[in-house]
Amino acid sequence: MLTTPGKDRSDRSPWNWLLIVPIILPLLPFLFNADGPRLFGFPRFYWLQLAFIVVGVTCTTIVYQMTKRKR
Repeated sequence: MLTTPGKDRSDRSPWNWLLIVPIILPLLPFLFNADGPRLFGFPRFYWLQLAFIVVGVTCTTIVYQMTKRKR
């Protein structure tokens, strides 16, 4: 059995709010509204997409580390 019947599960940690950042950040159009600056010849749109992946992984890792249960 995966859960213990006597314990209530609570996922109400304030750290979960950090997961909103990688959701909202790519939805901001002013970030994509230019061709420059270029990074290694790539326009802003392409390297910004890769940066969003890094931000998402970082936020997810932080939330996981701060909310995991001690065994």
